[in-house]
Amino acid sequence: MSEAAGNERDWEVPRYSIGEVAERSGLSRDTLRWYERIGLMNYIGRDHAGKRRFSGRDLEWLTLIGHLRTTGMSVADMVRYAELVREGESTFPERLEMFRNTRAEVLAKIADLQQAVAVLDYKIGVYEGKVAPVRAATVDATR
Repeated sequence: MSEAAGNERDWEVPRYSIGEVAERSGLSRDTLRWYERIGLMNYIGRDHAGKRRFSGRDLEWLTLIGHLRTTGMSVADMVRYAELVREGESTFPERLEMFRNTRAEVLAKIADLQQAVAVLDYKIGVYEGKVAPVRAATVDATR
């Protein structure tokens, strides 16, 4: 058996308690249970006492989910993505479209934030006396 094959199996071995995963991920135990209940997490293994045990794969999935949350993706869309992943490679086109749409939304948010930073920089400059105030009518208040 190759080292890579051994590492792949280790990655899938349920070894982390819900408390360890909560600490590593920054999510509460209740959130982890909720993610499992709504189908955002794939099957979570159980130990001999019936307690949840998470794998390295589960931790990596939670990292991805965290990034998707940061993008503003809805929980419903994240659950749909999880369903598509479980369905297999035939869903690549739909997953690709989801990510392209989310990327476009994130880029639009970034542009809005850049405009907000420009306004803040201007106001900071005014209050520090480094920039002359501009009449309100000439400032784009719609952004």
